[in-house]
Amino acid sequence: MRDRFRDLEGPMASRKKDVVLMATVSSFEGLAHPTRSELRQFAELFTPLFQASSDEARRQAVAALSQCPVIPQAVALFIGNLPIAVAAPFLTASQAVSDDTLIMIARTQGTAHIRAIVSRDNLSPKVIDALVALRQATARPSPADLTLPAIEEQLAAAPAPVFAPVATEPPAVDPDFAERLANEEAMRQKIRGLANHLGRDDDDRLGLRTISDIQEALLVRFARSREASHFASTLADALSASRWLAERIMLDLSGQQLATTLVSLGMGFLDAVFVLEKLYPHLAEPQHSVTRAWMVLDALDPEECHERVEAWRRADSYTYKPEEGENPAAPAAAGTISRTARLIPPARDLKTVGRR
Repeated sequence: MRDRFRDLEGPMASRKKDVVLMATVSSFEGLAHPTRSELRQFAELFTPLFQASSDEARRQAVAALSQCPVIPQAVALFIGNLPIAVAAPFLTASQAVSDDTLIMIARTQGTAHIRAIVSRDNLSPKVIDALVALRQATARPSPADLTLPAIEEQLAAAPAPVFAPVATEPPAVDPDFAERLANEEAMRQKIRGLANHLGRDDDDRLGLRTISDIQEALLVRFARSREASHFASTLADALSASRWLAERIMLDLSGQQLATTLVSLGMGFLDAVFVLEKLYPHLAEPQHSVTRAWMVLDALDPEECHERVEAWRRADSYTYKPEEGENPAAPAAAGTISRTARLIPPARDLKTVGRR
């Protein structure tokens, strides 16, 4: 990295500002234990130099600072709020960013920054809890938010339909019945128009429980590192159900119930395949040029998956009665966490949720 810095130290006048930025960063790198005064001085110098430098110098400066064990948190916050193309290596690799700074970046930036933070190797429980709590604020717009009052309000403000009703002979039926049919058809047409206005496509999940981008990224991360306890907490949050239900789904070693759940929540197909292969190694075995996890997911019908998962959620709401003040999605007792984290109980001891 230092050699690349020296490449910029040529006599070209147009690169003078880049040279000053690189010299400043290189000098800061050489401080084994910077004092408060040195940290403050670097923070004051870095921002104006960075803004005056070229894109290439900015990227190299960020890459260098991502390897520093200590940097001013003001500089960390500044870099973390840069466009993701520049900030990504810093958010992913820097060990000098505090938990509070990471949480502030996640709250003020978009999904791309959050995904970069999720990919870090050493997320603390504090940051994980904050990322999970952000799902409602940063999740993609949910079709479930289109409540009937909201639809009626938008329809009232919409212009009159441009199509005229087809002239037909009055049917020899009860007038009230005919009026009701006409109102229902008009409502159908208005809802179709509203759906087209919102840009819905064939993958529309109107009215279905849908996993957020943050939750999906967390599930992939915890599956990759086989952190079953955190995975169960995130799955329970995505289902808006108890942790007990999430654990029961995961304890089905065939992977069928977790596959059903991921399809119902609308998780991306490739991400769902990856999660199943990591949590259930036997599903990573090749079968007909693809893995068994691929075959399991490909055979599932989304509508049936949704109906089954909703039945599990209803049963969970009837049977799981937490004590007052207890959070259903909170981590269970230490013994339960340990049991779930192993995920390898004898098959004869398993009782799966629902009907296969």
